[in-house]
Amino acid sequence: MNVTVNNKLIPILVIIGGSALLLISFGLRHSFGLYLIPITDYLSTGRELFAFASALNVLMIGIGSPLFGALSDKYGSGKASLLGIGLVILSLFWMSNLQGAFSIIGSQTLFGLGSAGCGTAVVLGAVGRSVKVENRTLSLGVVMAAGSFGQFIMVPIISYLIVTFGWSQSLLFLTLIASIMIFFSFALNFSGKSESSKVGTTQTIKEAIIEAFQSKSFNLLSLGFFVCGFHVTFVAVHLPAFVKDANLPFWVGGWALALIGIFNVIGTIYFGYLGDRLSKKNLLALLYSLRSLLFLVFIFLPKTEFTVLIFASILGILWLSTVPLTSGIITVVFGPYYMSMLYGWAFFVHQIGSFLGSWMGGRLFDSYGSYELMWWICVALGFIAALIHAPIKELPVNRLLKSEIKT
Repeated sequence: MNVTVNNKLIPILVIIGGSALLLISFGLRHSFGLYLIPITDYLSTGRELFAFASALNVLMIGIGSPLFGALSDKYGSGKASLLGIGLVILSLFWMSNLQGAFSIIGSQTLFGLGSAGCGTAVVLGAVGRSVKVENRTLSLGVVMAAGSFGQFIMVPIISYLIVTFGWSQSLLFLTLIASIMIFFSFALNFSGKSESSKVGTTQTIKEAIIEAFQSKSFNLLSLGFFVCGFHVTFVAVHLPAFVKDANLPFWVGGWALALIGIFNVIGTIYFGYLGDRLSKKNLLALLYSLRSLLFLVFIFLPKTEFTVLIFASILGILWLSTVPLTSGIITVVFGPYYMSMLYGWAFFVHQIGSFLGSWMGGRLFDSYGSYELMWWICVALGFIAALIHAPIKELPVNRLLKSEIKT
């Protein structure tokens, strides 16, 4: 059944639907660190197994992002997200019935693949095609802020469910929460009807991929995004355990993740606003540098409830503020038509960093009994990421310039 919608309402509908999807999917994804200790205790294993499963989770998000991005660009964002939601629901049910190493690895891998279908590649592509150029980076920031708000409200709720009902029963509740996303996925179907998505439609998928991979700016941007993934996944997976190792109450880890989420609402909107007015690559370099400085200070601070929560609040401002800027550069350089797929490729590199951040955190902890080396690695990578953004050019490719001249 075809539904006719006023063109002026399309951006609003897509932003609302995309915001709701990221709110729930981000809330689910960023709560998994709360399960590290209870599932590790249940399976009687070291932390490396759970960390490896979580690493495969985020890696599958990366592998699935360009695939779901291509599906979104070809068949519509609504259909692509609906498939992803189904896989997420199935994986959460499987995870609630863990029987051993295979089930934790398999369920986390399936969750990662499903999350790619209802995550940033599909949603940001839909939003990028639906809004005007002058409002694009801010709109992407607003949608990402909704995802961060989901982390803020859902992590404490899930923490409560784990304490009250146990980790297994809590996952059954999460399947019900994930089912709500089905309703909002239909709003993304309108994204392909926006006039702003028509630029560059004569290019094939293969040509778009070759064009991006031959671009020095795209490759450097993706490498910087690798560091972003390394940072955020190490913290998301291991911060609750790090807090417990410091002999702090269990609630501190949950609230630290929640504060990261709520302060990232401020960060993504603010940096999205700045991204429409200032150089996006310079803002990204600033973000990565500030992350490294924050990690450096945190290494030497005494670990108390106050210092952990302050650290989490500041980190929240810098958390995923990289996303609207990174996706904004991709859209400026290559145009909005294949944005879902091209952002998906950059996000794949991001998730390779996420894989290493999650797995190395568990591996190094089991080897040395401490996360200190990981914090130092995070410091070094942040400064490296800041430097490699300098050569990036924020200019449309020649194909787009020629298209603008013709029109």
